[in-house]
Amino acid sequence: MALPVNVAAAPAGPARTVSARHFVRLKLRVMGNNFRGQGWRIALFIGGALVGLWFAASAFFLFAAPGLAGNGRYAVLVAAAGGGLLVLGWLLLPLVFFGVDETLDPARFALLPLPRRTLVTGLFAAALVSVPVLAMSVAVLGLVLTAWALGGWSAGLVALVGVLAGLLLCVAASRAVTSAFASMLRSRRVRDLAAVLLAVAAALLGPLQVFGLAALRETDWTRLTGAATVLGWTPFGAPWTAGIDVAQGRVWAAPLKLLITVAAIVALLAWWSRSLESAMVGTASTGKAPAQRGVTGGAVAQLFPRAAGWARRDRFGALVAREARYWWRDARRRASLITIAVVGIFVPVLINVTGGDFAAEDGAGFTAATSDSSPVVVTISLLFVGVLASVTLANQFGFDGNAYAANVVAGVPGRVELRARMTAFSLYVLPMLAVVAVVLSALLARPAWIGLMVGSLAATYGVGLAVNSFVSVLAAYALPETSNPFAMNSGAGVAKGLLTLLSMITTAVVAVPMVVAAALLGDAWLWLALPVGAAYGLGAALLGAYLAGDVLDRRQPELLAMVTPRR
Repeated sequence: MALPVNVAAAPAGPARTVSARHFVRLKLRVMGNNFRGQGWRIALFIGGALVGLWFAASAFFLFAAPGLAGNGRYAVLVAAAGGGLLVLGWLLLPLVFFGVDETLDPARFALLPLPRRTLVTGLFAAALVSVPVLAMSVAVLGLVLTAWALGGWSAGLVALVGVLAGLLLCVAASRAVTSAFASMLRSRRVRDLAAVLLAVAAALLGPLQVFGLAALRETDWTRLTGAATVLGWTPFGAPWTAGIDVAQGRVWAAPLKLLITVAAIVALLAWWSRSLESAMVGTASTGKAPAQRGVTGGAVAQLFPRAAGWARRDRFGALVAREARYWWRDARRRASLITIAVVGIFVPVLINVTGGDFAAEDGAGFTAATSDSSPVVVTISLLFVGVLASVTLANQFGFDGNAYAANVVAGVPGRVELRARMTAFSLYVLPMLAVVAVVLSALLARPAWIGLMVGSLAATYGVGLAVNSFVSVLAAYALPETSNPFAMNSGAGVAKGLLTLLSMITTAVVAVPMVVAAALLGDAWLWLALPVGAAYGLGAALLGAYLAGDVLDRRQPELLAMVTPRR
């Protein structure tokens, strides 16, 4: 990678100071080099930019609606709620789906004599040069129009300053959270604790959603406006409501809210600075290696983790053992497993429990949720869980990167490769799916439906393994060589989003027979779902490995070139 300035070997003469503009120029140059000779990447980038701008234009009119209508009653509600959702999206979406653009890998600057402040400000400035930031800028300009229409140019000017600060807040929050979470995932103890806490928090979201929806049915817009006013005094809503306050005569509130926003940005950058330095030098400690007691079987047996201890000591078993160990230790793969655990609990609970009627009220005035879920609704909700669980393998070779060359040189048959990868991944995912079925059946008080749930999950998951085997062989892409498990190369975020969408739609379509059977067979399907679903999923997975394996045998060199990071 070309350096922004000659910091490693400076020529004679006055030294040049490294500033944020050097990082921006370097990012633009690296992005241009990544697109050079890659027509499909350029097409995906342009397509993603157009889609993002379309959503941005839609959001612009939503934010501008109070101003265009000349009614400022709900302006604070729109600004606080909409802006708060934007901040929340920048916090969570990189962790769950898209990742963050890591065109400038911080680890590549570790050996350069750059002060930490220079590095943070430079990387922060480079992060602002992206399509999501541009799309969000278009969207939040609707708040400026609303403030201008309701309070004149002074309110519009304050709103412009506020939305610019809000953009900085969103980017800083995204980078700080992903960097800190990446550092945590390198420590196994913290990783396990974080996984448990995230799963518990996600499991509580369903019940909280029940009571939240029940409360919304009892409230009115005036009360929601009051809640938005309170939200406007937090970093989630402060930058977006400053201009509205000026328009409504609360001029004194604007500087206070801007001060809250600036303080939040400074705190997030300081947090990012600490975690960024740890990520660069790899100081996260995993503790002392545990003593090997009672280990038998020689050196070969020690290479097989406990999860794969049953595997044969042959080529297939070795591949399963390697993949099982990587899924447990690699931070990027662990992040995917945590996503499955979190969303796998949240989605079916949200659909089946919160989809009930809020009609039962006791004497104290509390409203309870009564679920009217049917086998069809349960099957549809679990279909999404199975789809999400398998879509992680849509770029399974991208996790290996240029290390996949070892398999190419060894001439590993494609069918054996794919079956081994499916098996190792299933060692961790299948227990999660079983927990989802047990938890959902307990929450719905339907123990007789557990066979239906397990069968639906098994069928959809197996179909997803087959579909994603083809996707991973035909449409793989390289991941950046970085310690951040949520990092993406420039343009790869669009590719990941499109591939994920394609894989999920295809898997859902192929798994539709399970929904049709649940609708037509009635109570008989409660007994048939488990064996039929298990057989359907297993058969689909084996067939997918058989067919995609032949394609893999012919495309091994091309696949290696696709997943090798460009320097």
